[in-house]
Amino acid sequence: MTHHPTSTQPVPPATTSPLGEGPPPPGGKARRRPLRRALLALLILAVLAGAGAGGWYWWQQRQQGQGQTAAAGSVLRRPGGPGNIPVPVTAAAARVQDLPIMLEAIGTVQAFNTITVRAQVDGQLLEIAFTEGQSVKQGDVLARIDPRSYQAALDQAIAKKAQDEALLANARLDLQRYAQLAANAGVSRQQQDTQRATVAQYEAVVASDQAAIDAARTQLSFTTIRAPIDGRVGLRLVDPGNLVRSGDATGIVTVSQLQPIAVTFTLPQQEVARVLDALARGPVPVTALRPGGTAEGRLLTLDNAVDPQTGTIKLKAVFPNEDGKLWPGAFVNVRLQIETLPRVTTIPLVAVQRGPEGSFAFVVKPDNTVEQRSLRLGVLTANDAVVLGGMAAGERVVTSGGLRLNPGTTVAISEDGGQPAAPPAPGQRRMRPRQAADAR
Repeated sequence: MTHHPTSTQPVPPATTSPLGEGPPPPGGKARRRPLRRALLALLILAVLAGAGAGGWYWWQQRQQGQGQTAAAGSVLRRPGGPGNIPVPVTAAAARVQDLPIMLEAIGTVQAFNTITVRAQVDGQLLEIAFTEGQSVKQGDVLARIDPRSYQAALDQAIAKKAQDEALLANARLDLQRYAQLAANAGVSRQQQDTQRATVAQYEAVVASDQAAIDAARTQLSFTTIRAPIDGRVGLRLVDPGNLVRSGDATGIVTVSQLQPIAVTFTLPQQEVARVLDALARGPVPVTALRPGGTAEGRLLTLDNAVDPQTGTIKLKAVFPNEDGKLWPGAFVNVRLQIETLPRVTTIPLVAVQRGPEGSFAFVVKPDNTVEQRSLRLGVLTANDAVVLGGMAAGERVVTSGGLRLNPGTTVAISEDGGQPAAPPAPGQRRMRPRQAADAR
């Protein structure tokens, strides 16, 4: 700390002008700092108080607006209330129709016949006479094996037969001579019988030679491989120049019959009786839904036993497949029509709702208000429900928008609710009936 010398003479006080000009008194800065801090604190408190008041006012206005909206909405939703606005819905009329009963499953397309063409003789494969993927007819040449050794065997068998036929001819001439001599007692009866046995022996040898010729000719024919059925060949399994053998398991090529073609699928064992009854009544139509269209066929047969592991029965249907669109190995949706209910009253399945008292539907009255009607239902299909009681043909039912309805609600109707949902496009998720109706 530095000490300054003090004067004994008094210092005259400083004068300040009325406008506040002049030098500040000693210690003025120190006195203004607390004042500035106090003013800053007051300013901050004022800002916070203003923000709080604004937020409280906004919250009060929001609560009041929500209350008014809810009150107005309840008035609008209340049937018969002031400003009653019709609820938009779709509706369809109950109708009388012949209703087909379908069973649905997922099936696998398979060739009606599939044959692996194999070599029946050993030899070098000289030629492949087909193009991969080609359609062939029964008897068309598919391949050729080197025939030289089999042709030589056939020629040898033919020559052997000629040799034995010459011996047979000579033996028959001797038998004739012995017969003439025996008539004149020129030879004994024993010699004549021995010659007759020789002739029979040569006849048997000639017959054996003919069998050997037939066998050699058959072996030679096996060197030309032909299509066993009408169908389509696949990819070749061996190339020309390879040595093929009759015991090869791989084969040369496969031939699949695609017209007609088969579809196999399974159903729960509980459906066996219904399917058998349908077969007893006549041909059972089957529809296969494939990408880009459908195919119509008929049920061929059921398997002879239920699979005990899955509790299902395998069925087989046949399709003409004239356009060739069904392909072996592909999956298709199968619909099997086992029965047709004649002249029944039906409504769209999406119109049926469930409640504590059972099934019901909203019925549109002539004044465009709805009535909640209990229903007694029969068979349910993918798109329709059979009504046994509670509704007459011609009455309209709500098919979508029912979740916003109460008995007596006024509705605005769009008459497109009775159309069944189209099957989903390939790769598209299949929606439930009510989801499909609400999506419209």
